[in-house]
Amino acid sequence: MRVALGTVQFGLRYGVANAGGPVPRDEVARILTEALNAGIDTLDTAVAYGNSEERLGEFGVQGWNVISKLPELPKDVVDAGAWVKQQVQGSLARLRIDRLDGLLLHKPSDILGRHRSVYVRELEQIREQGLAGSIGYSIYSPDELPELCKALAPGLVQAPYNLLDRRLESSGWMAKLAGEGVRIHTRSAFLQGLLLMPEGERPPRFDRWRSLWQTWTRACAELQEAPLKLSLGFVLSQPAIERVVVGVDSAVHLREILASAHPLPTDGFPQIESQDLDLIEPSRWSIT
Repeated sequence: MRVALGTVQFGLRYGVANAGGPVPRDEVARILTEALNAGIDTLDTAVAYGNSEERLGEFGVQGWNVISKLPELPKDVVDAGAWVKQQVQGSLARLRIDRLDGLLLHKPSDILGRHRSVYVRELEQIREQGLAGSIGYSIYSPDELPELCKALAPGLVQAPYNLLDRRLESSGWMAKLAGEGVRIHTRSAFLQGLLLMPEGERPPRFDRWRSLWQTWTRACAELQEAPLKLSLGFVLSQPAIERVVVGVDSAVHLREILASAHPLPTDGFPQIESQDLDLIEPSRWSIT
C-alpha cells in the first residue's frame, strides 16, 4: 500500500476545505482502524501538529512505520544538540514507541544556521542509535535541496507534488533522489482539497485562476473520471514515490480515497501544471 496516512487533522484544523476543526477522538480511532485493515502501514505526524502524537499514542501505533518532524529550532536555544534529543524523546514518549521510521526537519533551513555542526552531529547520532530509521527533510520547494544535501545527505525527503505543482519532477530532483536511493514521500496530492472542490465552492481567493479550474473540470468530464481518482492516480503513476501522504477527516473519507488509489496511464492527465507560487504554495494563501 503506497498510501500513507497524514495526521495533521487529528490535532489541528488544517486545509482550505476543512470547516469542522480537528477530527474528534472517536473518529480518529475509526480512521486508524480502517487504515490498518486496508493495509496502510505508514503514519505521518509532527510535533507541530497539536496533540496528534498523543492521540496516536493513545490508540497504539506499535508496528506502524511512524514518521515525525522536528519543530522549528528556537532562536534562543543554547544547546541545539540537547534540544534535538529532547524533541525526539518527547515524540517517542507521546507516541509510546521506541523508534521512528523517519525523522524530518519541519524547517529544514535550521540545519544551515549557526548550530549547523551540532545539529548535524545529533541527527547522525539519533540515526546511529536506532531511534530513527531515516533522517531527512520536509520541503516546500526543490530549490531548498542543493544546500540541504550538502549539510546532511537525507535518507528521506517529503515534498509537495500534484497535478498543479510538478516542481519535484520538472526540476530533476525526483529522478536524482531516487537514483541515490533516497526515499521519496509526497504530500498535497489534492492541493489541500482545491482540486476536489466543485466549481463555485472554492474560496473567492482562487477566482483569479478561474480558467485553470474550468480546464480541470472540462478534462474530468471528458475523461469521465472523478477529480479524486485523477488527482491521486497522477501521483501514484510516479514509481519513484514510495508513499503518498493523504489526510482525512473521517473513515468514510479514507475509504473513498483508497477506492481511488490506483496509478493511471501517464499520457491521460490534463495539462494544468502551474508555476504560479501564489497558487501552488499554500503558505502564500491569504484566506479570511
